[in-house]
Amino acid sequence: MSETSLPDILRARGLRLTAQRQLVLEAVHELGHATPEQLHTAVREVAAGVNITTIYRTLELLEDLGLVTHTHLSHGSPTYHPVGEDQHAHLVCRGCGAVSEIEPEVLAPLARDLARERGFQLDIGHVALFGTCGDCGDAK
Repeated sequence: MSETSLPDILRARGLRLTAQRQLVLEAVHELGHATPEQLHTAVREVAAGVNITTIYRTLELLEDLGLVTHTHLSHGSPTYHPVGEDQHAHLVCRGCGAVSEIEPEVLAPLARDLARERGFQLDIGHVALFGTCGDCGDAK
């Protein structure tokens, strides 16, 4: 869904559009993959009075509305990105912390095997694979 549909989605749920909700959704779209803390920093550049609790509550609402989703790319805070993006898995470098994306087709054989052998439905959008990127691997 696009960020322009936020007012309609909120109205359909009996909720109102607030500046904070709009700013958080815009920040998610602008930053791509971002933690609540990174989103807080971005939103505070526009609205200094927005606190981190508001960011967390707004992200929870936006996720309930199907506008954003999250994944865990480390032991810290989850990383949020827009739902409108194509589903993808994440590659996280333990050396430099870089995050890149891979197409879900790469994990399709694994997803099929898990479904067939264990009845397990893999949520590829929440998959993060940790390792060492080519740049860090070459530096060793």
